[in-house]
Amino acid sequence: MIASAAPYHHGNLRAALLAVAERKLESSGVSGLSLREVAREVGVSHGAPRQHFPDKQALLDALAVDGLRRLGERLDAALGSATGDFARRLLTFARIYVDFATGHPALIELMFARKYRSDEPALLAANDAAFAAPTALIADAQATGEIDGRDDPDRVAMAVLATLQGLAALVTSGMIGNRPVDAVIDGTIQTLLDGLLRPGSSDSVGQVG
Repeated sequence: MIASAAPYHHGNLRAALLAVAERKLESSGVSGLSLREVAREVGVSHGAPRQHFPDKQALLDALAVDGLRRLGERLDAALGSATGDFARRLLTFARIYVDFATGHPALIELMFARKYRSDEPALLAANDAAFAAPTALIADAQATGEIDGRDDPDRVAMAVLATLQGLAALVTSGMIGNRPVDAVIDGTIQTLLDGLLRPGSSDSVGQVG
C-alpha cells in the first residue's frame, strides 16, 4: 500500500509550490521540472498543485511572472533611491540586474523565453512593469540632454539590457576569469556610455566613485 502525502501545513500552497519549483528549475532545468515532483517535495498529493497550476506550462508562466515581479521590485527600490548623474544611476541598474541574473540564471532564462507569449498577456505586463524604472531613467536622461535623445528610449533600454544579459552569462559561465565582477560591470557600462553620451559630456563611470 502506497502511503499518502503528508498533510500540508505551510498555509500558502501557491508560494510553497513556486519556491520548490524555482529550486528544481535552477538545479534540473525546465526538462527536470514536473508538477508531480514539486508536489512530492512540498508534501502534498500529486493533484494538489492543479488548483493553482493546471499544467506545467502554467507553472512555468507563474515562475516567470514571479521572477519579473521580484526583479522589478529590486530595480524600483534601487533606482528610486539612487542619486547622482545618469552614469551613476545606470551603474546602479547594471549592478542590480547582473546580481539578480547571476544569482538566478535558469529563472532569468525562463523569464526572457516566455515574456512575449501572446496567449499570456500577464507575462508581457510583468516585463513592462519590471523594466519601467530603467526605461524611465533612459527617457529622462534623453529629455534632459544627458544622453543622445535621437533614438527611442525603449530601443536604448533593450540594447542596454541585452548587453547586461550577455555580461551576466559571461559571469555565470566563468568566462570573465579572475576579473572582479564589479570592475567588469564598470568597464562595460563605461563602454555603453561612450556611445550614449552627448558629444562634449564629461560623464563617466570613473567619476561616479
